Amino acid sequence: MREFKTYFNVKATPEQVYNALTNPRIIELWSNSKVEFELEKGSEFSIYDGDIVGKIIDFIPNKLLVQEWYFDNPEGKESIVTIKLHGDRKSTSIEIKQTNIPDEAYENISNGWIEGILIPIQEIIED
Repeated sequence: MREFKTYFNVKATPEQVYNALTNPRIIELWSNSKVEFELEKGSEFSIYDGDIVGKIIDFIPNKLLVQEWYFDNPEGKESIVTIKLHGDRKSTSIEIKQTNIPDEAYENISNGWIEGILIPIQEIIED
């Protein structure tokens, strides 16, 4: 089991970044896929036509989003994604930490965060 952590800067407000992470219509724009997403604790979601599935554990609007991502994990450990938003006058730093990533999924997950989520969000919302 592995852990992934990265920081990514976007020239947008924390509100814009948070909306890109939690609004199903915006998620569909940057993912170019069918999305099932409701921002409610305990609700399950599906992004990228089911390639990413999980549930919402916690959130603080414009600051924090915590999710569990489902994997076929023989050790039974939950893969927890914690996204923190740190804003300043001109941009937002997105801090991402994902725990308990199966070894065989690590490269796909780490590349997916950058190429499949963060860069597309940046392209959609940057001024």
